[in-house]
Amino acid sequence: MPVPSAVRDRARGFLPADAEIRYIFPASWNESAFFIFVVTDSAITVLANRFWSRSRPKNIWHVFPRDVHVGPVRTHLIPTFDLGGHTFEVDEEYVAVINACDAELSQDTALPPDPLPDL
Repeated sequence: MPVPSAVRDRARGFLPADAEIRYIFPASWNESAFFIFVVTDSAITVLANRFWSRSRPKNIWHVFPRDVHVGPVRTHLIPTFDLGGHTFEVDEEYVAVINACDAELSQDTALPPDPLPDL
């Protein structure tokens, strides 16, 4: 399920005025701290949510440069990934979002060449 537009609007309030959201997904840490990861062209901004909320960011927890890989995601019982020395849990539906986010960093090797580049 995509992140609701209300959550996107709340997240935009924590980003620079010219930042365009490329990817956004929720994740949790220690089953009680909930975060929203917002990936733009220049940074990965991790927003901490209000206590027991999954959709109301209260502040910026950490900003990573865009060249940092979010994954790989370990897809055993609960999908997890490591970032900034912490292990985050993510719903299975957002694994593809994380993989796409990381694939952008290695554009030359992530996708085959376009067979019809003139179209």
